[in-house]
Amino acid sequence: MSAPDMTGARKDDHVRHAVDQHHHGHTVNDFDSVTFVHHALAGISRATIDLSTEVAGRRWATPLYINGMTGGSQRTGAINRQLAIAARETGLPIASGSMSAWLRDDSVADTYRVLRTENPHGVVLANVNANATCDRARRAVDLLTADALQIHLNPVQEIVMPEGDRDFTHWPGQIERIVAAVNVPVIVKEVGFGLSRKTIAQLRDLGVEVADVGGRGGTDFARIENHRRTEPDFAFIQGWGQSTVCCLLDAANIDGIGVAASGGIRSPLDMAKALALGAVATGVAGPFLTVLIDHGTDALIATIRSWLDKLALIMTVLGAPTPQALTECDLVLDGDVETFCRALGIDTHAYAWRSRIARPTGSAPPSGAANSTASQQNAAQLSAPTRKYWVPS
Repeated sequence: MSAPDMTGARKDDHVRHAVDQHHHGHTVNDFDSVTFVHHALAGISRATIDLSTEVAGRRWATPLYINGMTGGSQRTGAINRQLAIAARETGLPIASGSMSAWLRDDSVADTYRVLRTENPHGVVLANVNANATCDRARRAVDLLTADALQIHLNPVQEIVMPEGDRDFTHWPGQIERIVAAVNVPVIVKEVGFGLSRKTIAQLRDLGVEVADVGGRGGTDFARIENHRRTEPDFAFIQGWGQSTVCCLLDAANIDGIGVAASGGIRSPLDMAKALALGAVATGVAGPFLTVLIDHGTDALIATIRSWLDKLALIMTVLGAPTPQALTECDLVLDGDVETFCRALGIDTHAYAWRSRIARPTGSAPPSGAANSTASQQNAAQLSAPTRKYWVPS
């Protein structure tokens, strides 16, 4: 089998295994450890809801985008065409899958270019890995007339992949060079193992405008690559990394970079939770791919429209007229998420008090127990979700 054929076969394998995971995979993840506190008189009019959000200096019509999935073979080109049609009909931004196959073989260009030809006026993101040269990054942007460039980070996937990379020392420097070389914003994303606060701050310092945390909880590419091995002996690595929820909590209040969320978002409620935890937008891949493969383009369009309508209704009940306003909603964190926060010195109590903290100066205090002097003093102390780092003796 030639190298292009091997690449195309690998892309087809990725699709098959990803859909299989979503048919048979676990449905529980850390979003289940995040609960909105219900305030029955907080509701507003559905007509006032504005789903638009600002990402990398551009206003997106929705806080939902179709995250990078595929391309590089005849089958995946057909899938990209259907995804592009769904994006066009629903107004969702859409990201390409890794364009490495095209950078090695020009003959598969149309399997990626279809994202733009079928969606000429939409927001389209090109996608390369951190090994790409500056010239190749520019070529990827030009092929799609892309509005932004995603650089994906996948070191865990690479070490499980038999033909994967084994040296990642040059990635930070190459990201910085690509940022300087392209004329569109750069978004760096993980592929399912999460971005830590340390990594996000490092990306900001490299000039990256948005970090997509790409946390654990969705499609597991280490598991996919393990299935592709002749001897699948990397099962022990299952569960590596931080969940999307934990990544968002870890990234709270980092200045100078936007944070997006993908990985394990299963529903409009998960979207609302991710936005409430500070994400500027939420990306979905596996669940939408599964709908597309099982039921077709029209079903995916209907699913996306349903998700957006349900998100707006959730926001209506919560009294949040915009995605950004969800960050003032009260959240209770428990289970493994609370354990993670305790280990990293993140004050979970502050999240449950946010609507009281967010009250305009001079407004009446909340009713009930929160009217007590002690409760008002507690609210004043919890001015924002905070971190309390300490050094063991």
